[in-house]
Amino acid sequence: MKIFSAFGSKDDITDVPGLKVGHSTDFSGVTGCTAILCEQGSIAAVDVRGGAPATHEFGALASPSLVQRCHAILFTGGSAFGLEAASGVTRFLSENDIGFQTRIRPVPIVPAAAIFDLAIGSADCYPSVIQGYEAAQVATNDLVEQGCVGAGTGATIAKLAGAERCLKGGLGSSSLIGPEGVIVGCLAVTNAIGSIYEPLSGEVIAAPRGEAGRFLSIEESLALHTATVEASRQNTTLICVATNASLSHSQLQRLTIHAHDGLSRSIFPVHTAADGDIAFALSTEEKELEEKHLLTLAVMTTLVVERAIVKSVKQAKTVEDIPSVDDWLSTRT
Repeated sequence: MKIFSAFGSKDDITDVPGLKVGHSTDFSGVTGCTAILCEQGSIAAVDVRGGAPATHEFGALASPSLVQRCHAILFTGGSAFGLEAASGVTRFLSENDIGFQTRIRPVPIVPAAAIFDLAIGSADCYPSVIQGYEAAQVATNDLVEQGCVGAGTGATIAKLAGAERCLKGGLGSSSLIGPEGVIVGCLAVTNAIGSIYEPLSGEVIAAPRGEAGRFLSIEESLALHTATVEASRQNTTLICVATNASLSHSQLQRLTIHAHDGLSRSIFPVHTAADGDIAFALSTEEKELEEKHLLTLAVMTTLVVERAIVKSVKQAKTVEDIPSVDDWLSTRT
């Protein structure tokens, strides 16, 4: 008997009804942002595990807060500079009368989180209000473009042995269909210091570059790490998990914990003091779920995160002098 009947029809987060995704990409500056729209106002939770996050509007999603809902989530490059792009998403939603209803006018709630990508492309380029607006404006429920696009444009991975040995990261998305028609989707931006693994097989997908298309081991990387501490300050993996299951805020908060399990199974090391690793969870509240299926939902959450992380790396392309995994492996003699 199959518990998970299939990947979603698109195998990405837009398989969850009511969600849209849009990118704004600056290929010359090697940065960008990605907006995930939930225009009806999804209940939302967030869990920060990294020690160096760059964030905006997280208080609205906290357990004691009045709202606990959002109308979009923005992932952006540019470190803290790029957080201004969230105002562009807010402006777009406001122009379309989308937001938390008040007596005066709707107020859009747009939490945002940023990755550090200033070391690639131009350090003076980062997503602005204009790019945030553009990402929201082009958002659709079609297939999500993945790889070096949107917030994944300047993402890099495998920096434990120094930035000079890193590989290209990117943006990935996945989905699973479970019992009673419940869907879980994930969108991830992988900008990690750690190596990337295929959890089911243990295969090393990406690690710091060694010689001629080979990867360094964790031990070899740590031996080099002490001379390259600066590279450990430029990392963050962002994940957004979404489901059509109707969940309470506390149940959704639990999903963010299981989302981080997916990070821990596919990236090592992860959640370091110099990372900004963050997991969001959204519920569009369309389907009631029997309590006995909550554990299945948790497992699905972990699995879609793992798959999105792996896809984000496998679909990335070489940018400037930072090779993709495929291009690096092709140099092996």
